[in-house]
Amino acid sequence: MSKAKKGMSYTRLEYINRVPLSRITRFTLGDNTSEYNYQVSLIASHNTMISSNALEAIRITTNKNLTRLLGPDTYKLKIIRYPHEIVREHKFMSFAGADRLSQGMGHAFGRPTKRAAKVSTGQKIITISVNKEGIDAAKTALKRSSKKLPVKYKIKIEQIRNHENT
Repeated sequence: MSKAKKGMSYTRLEYINRVPLSRITRFTLGDNTSEYNYQVSLIASHNTMISSNALEAIRITTNKNLTRLLGPDTYKLKIIRYPHEIVREHKFMSFAGADRLSQGMGHAFGRPTKRAAKVSTGQKIITISVNKEGIDAAKTALKRSSKKLPVKYKIKIEQIRNHENT
């Protein structure tokens, strides 16, 4: 999944018989009602495709770390990218004598197996909204969960609103 797909997206569901479901169960976690001062984001440094399994693993790991470090209702976690892209794979036979039975890769279109999110350089993958006390915890949670990504990353901290004006 680490290669960026060139060309047009493959997302037309009406032409596909069995569409694989996205593995992500929830895109927003934490406390939606509170207002936060800072936003910590995980940003992709290369064009890539991230599978929905990897996005779900990032969500689970980040949420678990934030709950352990900050508590359950002191942050807002949001997955930005949605896995629209449908990935096709050509199945191979992998046993002794398979080369006589297999037809190879000639005109291989493959079957839909999973979904992926197309991510460009500099796009946000996941954001965490916290107050000033939670910035370090959000950074460590994103560093731990980013090991599940197929791409190098950057962590960006932005101030959403000025704390003195409230």
